[in-house]
Amino acid sequence: MISDSEHDITSVASYQTKIGATFAMVTFLFWNIRKRPLQNLILALAKDNQVDVIMLAECHLPEQVLLETLNKDNAEYHFAYGECPAVRVFTRFNSDFLVRRYESERVSLRYLTLPACIEVLLAIVHLPSKLYFSDDSMAFECVALAKKVREQEGALGHSRTVIVGDLNMNPFEAGVASTEGLHAVMSRQVAARGSRTVQDRPYPFFYNPMWGRFGDRTDGPPGTYYYERSEHVTYFWNIFDQVLVRPALLPTLDSDGPKVLTNAGGTSLLAPDGKPDWRGGSDHLPILFSLNL
Repeated sequence: MISDSEHDITSVASYQTKIGATFAMVTFLFWNIRKRPLQNLILALAKDNQVDVIMLAECHLPEQVLLETLNKDNAEYHFAYGECPAVRVFTRFNSDFLVRRYESERVSLRYLTLPACIEVLLAIVHLPSKLYFSDDSMAFECVALAKKVREQEGALGHSRTVIVGDLNMNPFEAGVASTEGLHAVMSRQVAARGSRTVQDRPYPFFYNPMWGRFGDRTDGPPGTYYYERSEHVTYFWNIFDQVLVRPALLPTLDSDGPKVLTNAGGTSLLAPDGKPDWRGGSDHLPILFSLNL
């Protein structure tokens, strides 16, 4: 008889056979599903893109419903239990390899420890809505998040960190771009410097590849979220859903990603006017990225 621990090792070994023995191209999906019953679209996205880690915000579906849907053809996915109500996580490997380090109402810090792979700190977030928080309050939320991430990096002894989720801010806003916030920049070359010093204080960088997903000259939609207001300044398309990568992980980031997805199993996630189809899907579009660990 195979023990539970032996079964876990066997399942990881078979998983690594699929994706490579000494390194793994691990694929991540994040989607704010707006409290909708979108399990069939989630399954289609997972199949289309061979997703290894599924991260969902505003998910009110019972875990069992999602597991039954995801595993109706093959029993591949596990629920990665967490106490952060803002996000749900499902993995193609045993969830013991995604260790909870810290959780709050809106932040889940997990440590990805797949055997024979680089270990990564994964911060999955859904920050407060602009409907309820001012720009200043949003910025301070990022200050708190950045502090918690640095604490965990200090405890783990490295800075191989990814932040992913719905920040409810654009890449150019102070909370995301400022030194005391997430300090996420649009350029790999700048981020590769590691950090910069302001007033004799060093601040580590994140690289924010989502800058490259703005506007009409991309291979996808102009953003991840469309919002139009009757006031003098409105951006119409926003990128609230983001992936931020520490310089230590830059060599592992897939050069084609992250991608903003607009199709799930042949079903368009866009309405006829090109905006996210919030009636059939969500008002946010999902994002996909891969790390070669």
